[in-house]
Amino acid sequence: MARMYSRDRGISGSTTPIKKIPSWMRYKGKEIEKLIIKLAKGGNTPSEIGMVLRDTYGIHSVKAVSKKSISETLDENKLLKEIPEDLMALIKKFIEVKKHLEKNRQDKTAKRGLQLTDSKIRRLVKYYKKTKKLPADWKFEAEKVKMYVE
Repeated sequence: MARMYSRDRGISGSTTPIKKIPSWMRYKGKEIEKLIIKLAKGGNTPSEIGMVLRDTYGIHSVKAVSKKSISETLDENKLLKEIPEDLMALIKKFIEVKKHLEKNRQDKTAKRGLQLTDSKIRRLVKYYKKTKKLPADWKFEAEKVKMYVE
């Protein structure tokens, strides 16, 4: 399948994670869930939690050990944010590019980047509404966008 904007094709470069649990793994499912909850209460996002578990604790795949993803564990314990992490990152990027465009009005490349980011946000919002991770009446409004980040 082609890339979204450049129409390039090529290998993805990623490998599927190992499904079996290694023999040296010393953590069990419940212990990992407790670690996830502790890290989430410390203010970490799900992707940061995954990196900490991988780098510090040597847990290569949370789902393989605990049979639940990090987001599912956080959702069960009511620690998941109301706006998903990837959508929040796109909103922050939108704000930064918009701020840049206010200072540099002739920057056509930044204007194109703003359009692409806006398009990605709208597609992601559509997906999250369909999967009911966002309320059906939630709207992305470019004028009120700073409210979401604060």
